[in-house]
Amino acid sequence: MTDTVIAEDALLALATRALVAGGMTEEDAVPTARILVLADLFGLRTHGVSRVAQYLGRVEVGGVDARAPVRATRVAPGLSLVDGANGIGPLVGMRALEAAMESAREVGIGAAFARASNHFGPIMPYALIAAEEGFASIIGTNATTTIAPWGGRDTRLGNNPLGIGVPTPGGDPILLDLAMSVAARAKIRRALKDGATLPEGWATDAEGKPTTDPAAALAGFLLPFGGHKGYGLSLMVDLLSGLLSGASYLTRVKAWDKEPEAHQDLGHFFILIDTKRLAQPEVLAGRMEDFKSIIRSTPAADAARPVRLPGDMEFEGFHRQRREGVSIATEDFAALEKLAGSAAA
Repeated sequence: MTDTVIAEDALLALATRALVAGGMTEEDAVPTARILVLADLFGLRTHGVSRVAQYLGRVEVGGVDARAPVRATRVAPGLSLVDGANGIGPLVGMRALEAAMESAREVGIGAAFARASNHFGPIMPYALIAAEEGFASIIGTNATTTIAPWGGRDTRLGNNPLGIGVPTPGGDPILLDLAMSVAARAKIRRALKDGATLPEGWATDAEGKPTTDPAAALAGFLLPFGGHKGYGLSLMVDLLSGLLSGASYLTRVKAWDKEPEAHQDLGHFFILIDTKRLAQPEVLAGRMEDFKSIIRSTPAADAARPVRLPGDMEFEGFHRQRREGVSIATEDFAALEKLAGSAAA
């Protein structure tokens, strides 16, 4: 598979034009595109601009409303509920993030719970935006069921990701973004598309037997990391993002790939802490750099693989691609150009 390299600003403009062509207003398309481009900058290509065609395909069949009137309602000084109105997920995510940041600025801590949403991309871009504004964050979302409860043989839980971010004033934050499976379902779809086999331990077939065949894995279920611990985390993320937000949860969530015309009604949560209320930025910066140095100076078991912090590898690619251009699959670039071309028609 070949790649195309494009400047960040150009990719943002192209993705925005494609989303506008698909029915979004420019005001809504810009923050949506921002999340997806940030995903590609971090190297999270399965959740980047390649998703634009998928999102707009669901718009075409009525599964998503490109003009959804997303609304945030403050229900307490530090708490907001966000009605996604079945809008495009990254837009709902950004509106919820903005609501949580507004509360955190005012009272020191803010939370937003969103419902009636769709796939909102990876968590890392939201955590980065929050960190750049001085907020520590805890962010999660539920998802289509792909994981069986521990000891079960049927999928009842989504691969519900959880992210935690802590800012470093003047430097890169520490960002953790993890799904609950050993590997994301999007990676299995990509392996199937590329004709590749899966590593062992990623998934089982429909009978619960381990498989390296991506087709069999897609018909089966993903394996949680850490066994029962990953299962427990996935369940708790669904309680916060799905049940408490008023969204769908567990098997109530619709599968976009099986029913693209159905409303998924996903839920997200954003919990933000204004770190400036805890320490002056220069004090926090010094403590964070000391924290980082203690971890990174750990003698490595393999000298070729130094000890890293969560997000280190992604930030290496992030800064390089900001300098040299964002690398995306040529077929995804062509799809974006085709979608964006209709905006000028």
